[in-house]
Amino acid sequence: MTWKSRGDLLPKSVMSKKWVIFLCIGSFCAGMVFTNSRMWTMPEPKGLGRTTAMEAEKLNVVSEGCNTRILQEKEVKRETKGIYGEVSKTQNAIQTLDKTISNLEMELAAAKAAQESIRSGAPVPANAKMSESSGKRRYLMVVGINTAFSSRKRRDSVRETWMPQGEKRKKLEEEKGIIIRFVIGHSATSGGILDRAIEAEDKKHGDFLRLDHVEGYLELSAKTKIYFATAVNLWDADFYIKVDDDVHVNIATLGQTLVRHRSKPRVYIGCMKSGPVLSQKGVRYHEPEYWKFGEAGNKYFRHATGQLYAISKDLATYISNNKHVLHKYANEDVSLGSWFIGLDVDHIDDRRLCCGTPPDCEWKAQAGNVCVASFDWTCSGICRSAERIKEVHKRCGEGEKALWSASF
Repeated sequence: MTWKSRGDLLPKSVMSKKWVIFLCIGSFCAGMVFTNSRMWTMPEPKGLGRTTAMEAEKLNVVSEGCNTRILQEKEVKRETKGIYGEVSKTQNAIQTLDKTISNLEMELAAAKAAQESIRSGAPVPANAKMSESSGKRRYLMVVGINTAFSSRKRRDSVRETWMPQGEKRKKLEEEKGIIIRFVIGHSATSGGILDRAIEAEDKKHGDFLRLDHVEGYLELSAKTKIYFATAVNLWDADFYIKVDDDVHVNIATLGQTLVRHRSKPRVYIGCMKSGPVLSQKGVRYHEPEYWKFGEAGNKYFRHATGQLYAISKDLATYISNNKHVLHKYANEDVSLGSWFIGLDVDHIDDRRLCCGTPPDCEWKAQAGNVCVASFDWTCSGICRSAERIKEVHKRCGEGEKALWSASF
């Protein structure tokens, strides 16, 4: 081989290698450019793999034909559900606030009435003062026995039968939470012989509640109003009872009857009736304002008979707080019933509060249904009660053990 021929072969080999390297580099760069171009032209949507519930619903709407009405309805449902939840919470908060305000109003009314009673010079028993200084005890019931100046024999007959005396009466207050008092005002001539007689009787027995009220048969409605207003200010009790002094009462049975309704806020308990409205002048129980009850011959609204009835503390406080604007009708039991018309009051008709005298109450007692109160309808009380109440007590009384063993 000549030198010329070897010189020709060497350059060709060298050029082949350079072109191979160049082509490799060029291919690599072209591949990179092509790959980057694809990456920029087909980007993946950000967050596509983590679609939210809202986005899923929107995509679903689009897939269903872009019907925006469906989406709007779903959004409204979610918003409505949230609103209902907030409204429910608000209503619960309002109800709780209403109860709190109602309780505060009752306490404020009782405080105002107590202050007015003190300013007017109403008597405050020693035990009431002690209870105020020690936190004011809560009693089960206050029993007010409505009486008159001329009823000394009736009062003595009650003291000898169903009303405990002396230390027993104090024990009744301390252990059973039961207050019993004869309720009376003063005469037209304050400080006269009638008032002095009551003061002497009270000094002996200590069982009177004196009212700032002028006694009189035509003033029974006013007396009833003042009694409840005074009693609720002196004693904090669950119930306040009014009873006539010619009615026999079984105290333990009365207490057991009342505690069944203790959880109710506004209770009016008695023998409910609806007697005729008497427009004729000169007859007993004549109603001068008969025209307010409609045409002649109409009947009164339902109300408890006046021999014995009970009301809860809220109602007694209501009477005390509104005594200046409560209207008085001729009959005190009608007046009391009228004060509760329009109020949310639970009327309890319990016929054990108006049993007859023996043999009626006796038969019921033997059958295990002891009466709360006994009297004669013909006399609106026990006929000749001063003489006959001992017999009624013997035959229809619950027995002394029933009172001291009772749990209220």
